[in-house]
Amino acid sequence: MSRKLHTSIAASLLVLAVSATAAQAQTTVTFWHSFNNANGRALDEIVANFEAVHPEINIEAEYVGNYNDIVARLQAAIPANRGPDAVILEVTRYGLFADAGVLADLTPYFDADPLKDELYDYARQIGVIGEKNFIVPFNSSTPVLYYNKDVLARAGIEGEPDLKTFDAITTAARSVNETLGAEGITGIAAPGQFARWGLVMANGSDLIDPMSGEILLDDPKTLEAYEWMASLVTEGLASADGVTEEDNGRDAFLAGKVGIMMNSTGNYVGSRSALGDKLGVLPMPCNPDCAVPIGGAGIGIMATSQQDVQDAAYEFVSYAASPEANAIWFAATGYLPINKNSAELPVAADALASQPGIDVAINSLPHAHGRARTPVVTWMRTTEYDMWQAMALGQRPVAETMTQFAADTRAEAARLGN
Repeated sequence: MSRKLHTSIAASLLVLAVSATAAQAQTTVTFWHSFNNANGRALDEIVANFEAVHPEINIEAEYVGNYNDIVARLQAAIPANRGPDAVILEVTRYGLFADAGVLADLTPYFDADPLKDELYDYARQIGVIGEKNFIVPFNSSTPVLYYNKDVLARAGIEGEPDLKTFDAITTAARSVNETLGAEGITGIAAPGQFARWGLVMANGSDLIDPMSGEILLDDPKTLEAYEWMASLVTEGLASADGVTEEDNGRDAFLAGKVGIMMNSTGNYVGSRSALGDKLGVLPMPCNPDCAVPIGGAGIGIMATSQQDVQDAAYEFVSYAASPEANAIWFAATGYLPINKNSAELPVAADALASQPGIDVAINSLPHAHGRARTPVVTWMRTTEYDMWQAMALGQRPVAETMTQFAADTRAEAARLGN
């Protein structure tokens, strides 16, 4: 064998050995999330940027469905020890897993992380139960009121509409139905669960008190809010299709077939893309209270993952809430900034300057409140869908339904030890 060939082979073996060592040294973090389409592409960019800075960490990001799907899949995966290392969990649902000891206590990481002082107060608080931190915020939101300027103008509502109260919204929706109903255009989309929670808060109540855990499903103001929401459907101002499948109402709004939609600020970019300058954005109604729920999700880490994997996962969790990552996320999706320094970065500043209405949710933050996250909330939210359908479709009276629902929720809370 010639010396030249021998040297070439030795060099190739060295490269292979170094590559193998690097591959062995790389820590893989499996990460379940709920973002597809444009939001998924924004998350992919954040993951790629993180891996460029941390080549020793590989983030295996997997879209597994919506928030409900993640909860169901996680519940099925845990007994079989097939769960992820990190997971997106909606801010009212992670308590179930924290209470069961499934989520790692992130307090030691978070307390030592400079990120802690960069987050807005509301963002810091959503991951805390008792004295422990179980998730770090990633995508935070409030509901806002979207409207189609063209649809409302054709219904005789010119300029920025007055939609500050339930009665004002009903009047506007009825005008759209009466004027444009023959064209298959309805006044308003049936409110989804996030908006329903916000409308209850706007009416001076809540579903579960976030401080005491008191069940408020049968509070008179809660009943009043549900009576009004159900009337939108029973009176034909909203299509029943949006009751049985919430995305139907959103899709009809994006198609220009609905005048008003109350939905997450996370729908801003998609709505803007679909409607362009026809899109208007307003705060949620104050009826009489100006109050909106904080929504969205944070990233938790599984307690069963190896310590080196947990350490690597937290590196990603911290980066995902950094100014750089959060600015990309805000500009691409419309979700709220969670980091105080995000808005200063060019990508976020450009979004604020060029996308009218993207700041409405930010301006609503003084009226934003956290929600209960005790273990029973997951059960309550899952059950509420069926209760809402029964009321909105006229199958059961609101008072009867909510009274029984409240009693069942109290019984489930007692069973869970809340």
